[in-house]
Amino acid sequence: MAAKKKNQFLMYKNRPLVRKGNTIYYGSLSDDFVLMLQILSTKEVDGNEMPDRVSVQLINTDPNVRPHDRIAHKTEKKGLYSALDIGRTWLERALA
Repeated sequence: MAAKKKNQFLMYKNRPLVRKGNTIYYGSLSDDFVLMLQILSTKEVDGNEMPDRVSVQLINTDPNVRPHDRIAHKTEKKGLYSALDIGRTWLERALA
């Protein structure tokens, strides 16, 4: 019997992708920045509920930074793909 891996997350482009309710975190909290996506509204497409408006925030994970100053970039996009696309670009640049 194979050993079960602890804390196994869904991976997207070699980074963890974790969803809790309408909030999706992309990236590792051990990195300097992480991406937070909040699904603000949904719409029905072919019988499936799909994200419509999505808030995107690039967040500094340094606990010494004031909470208000932790948001490095912020925008709102139509659709999850567009939100993840711009957010991933921000995250890659911030971690480079």
